[in-house]
Amino acid sequence: MSSTTEPLVPFHVVDGREEGVTVLLTGSLGSTVEMWQPQVEALGAHARVVRFDHRGHGASPVPPGPYTVDDLGQDVLALLDHLGVERAHYVGLSLGAMVGMWLAARASERIDRLALLCCGPYLPPVAGWFERAAAVRAGGIAAVADPVFARWFTADFAGAEPYRRMLLATPVEGYAGCCEAIGAMDLRPLLGQIHAATLVIAGAADPAAPPEMGAHIAATVRSGRLVVVPGAAHLANVEQPGIVNQHLVEHLFSEGGGVSVP
Repeated sequence: MSSTTEPLVPFHVVDGREEGVTVLLTGSLGSTVEMWQPQVEALGAHARVVRFDHRGHGASPVPPGPYTVDDLGQDVLALLDHLGVERAHYVGLSLGAMVGMWLAARASERIDRLALLCCGPYLPPVAGWFERAAAVRAGGIAAVADPVFARWFTADFAGAEPYRRMLLATPVEGYAGCCEAIGAMDLRPLLGQIHAATLVIAGAADPAAPPEMGAHIAATVRSGRLVVVPGAAHLANVEQPGIVNQHLVEHLFSEGGGVSVP
């Protein structure tokens, strides 16, 4: 599905080095830039780190939905233009990773190395996403918060409460519009067009995007590698930051960490 609205420059926060490579970070449905706080120090030692909120999330504008993945991808291109960045590394989790796949296929000249966390290129049943959007518009985020939150972390994770507050603070129309973007999305035909060196990270206990989804992506893109993180559900970067940071730094910044296929 093509874009439904004009691109916008999403809210963003810049950390790390003032010069050199730029790394974009964006997260899951119902999250904000704060989701990536565990990565800022590790990645900021090597690069300029730009975290941003999807449209309809956090401090970004909230246009009326429905949205499409094309809309979200065009917003990233608008952000790169706003920053004066021709080409960047891209790290996305869940919805953010779906946008990353779109960018690496549709705007490959703007994406250098790619890291996709806890995601799939297609998330059936499609009707469920439109039902979730309707439920949120009718009853607010609280109407879906418990089952969504249960997929974010394993039962043993002790630091989850701030992320529940993050989820509940998401604008209703932004959350619903992004649900509709996921429901209308099928990125499987684009995977073979992704030539960027791609690291796929899956949470071993992720019920929303189990490791087999990540394995399919890694096997289908032109240069993919899969890492399965133990003791992590959907927000693996929060639950196991040490493991995730190690693999991100190696992939994004080491000389042999990512080799794009011509």
